[in-house]
Amino acid sequence: MHHSHRLSQLPPLVADWPSVLDDFPYQLSGEDLAPHVSIACHCQLLIWAPALSAEQLNQLSLTVQADGRQLVLQGARVMLGATTVLLSAECTEQELKALLEAQDWEFDWVVMSRLPNLHLPGLILMDMDSTTIQIECIDEIATLAGVGEEVSAVTAAAMRGELDFEQSLRARVGKLADAPEAILQQVADSMPLMPGLKDLLSFVKQIDWKVAIASGGFTYFAERLQQDLGFDRVVANQLEIVDGKLTGQVLGGVVDAQVKADTLKALAQEFGATQTMAIGDGANDLLMLAESDFGVAIHAKPLVQAKAQMAIRHSDLDGVVRILSASELLSGCA
Repeated sequence: MHHSHRLSQLPPLVADWPSVLDDFPYQLSGEDLAPHVSIACHCQLLIWAPALSAEQLNQLSLTVQADGRQLVLQGARVMLGATTVLLSAECTEQELKALLEAQDWEFDWVVMSRLPNLHLPGLILMDMDSTTIQIECIDEIATLAGVGEEVSAVTAAAMRGELDFEQSLRARVGKLADAPEAILQQVADSMPLMPGLKDLLSFVKQIDWKVAIASGGFTYFAERLQQDLGFDRVVANQLEIVDGKLTGQVLGGVVDAQVKADTLKALAQEFGATQTMAIGDGANDLLMLAESDFGVAIHAKPLVQAKAQMAIRHSDLDGVVRILSASELLSGCA
């Protein structure tokens, strides 16, 4: 049996709400939290933060409902040390995104027209540099080879979408000619993983989905991650090495934006995945993100953040676990 509440009467932290509320869902109407009234659910809004407050939720409800829209609180729970809340909004995905993008929230939010189904087979395809790991490997190699500033400036421009990816990659690799192969091992031995990566891979294994890497970086590093962490497949560029030195050449075709998108389709077919998620941060990830059912930009360049279906701005890959788990919070609209 639902009871009406004032937000000011509830605990200040949303994490404590499940213990005092009867059940979900509840309709949010400004300061009021009332028993759920059936609405036409057009899209789902998932928000999360380490210490999500009643005040923040109130501000959100006032923003969304400014033009008479309804907002329903579907469920809330603490996952991986942060509060995750699922809401349903009576507006289109585009309308809700426009409303939310107009303000700078202190929590992460994503809008979805449908939620992942963890009971059906799925595939997650991830970029590598600045997505599964916190560095751009080519910049690290270049620094050790003494051409760091020249190469990192080109990398940054390519990721912002200002340069053709293949041309920029070949130009950067060309600057590495005669660098010793030992540099690659030095970088591989100290790759800092993106926070939340191990949580994500553990979760993906539990739900029996496949997870792969498609990278405009290099097989030397992608294969090390596969060996250490158990990725199902890796696709990346191969550096030519002769007599223990880099030649400044890439062997074969370059893994560019189109190859990443094609890899998503091919692996989904191979693995029998009926739903796909792609995760990346750079302009060369945009086609892959658009091709997937759930495209997630993480700590992305402004262009990518604006174009991606979903963007993680504050947290890390633990946010992907929340997106995948959203249906577990759902107790109202289907």
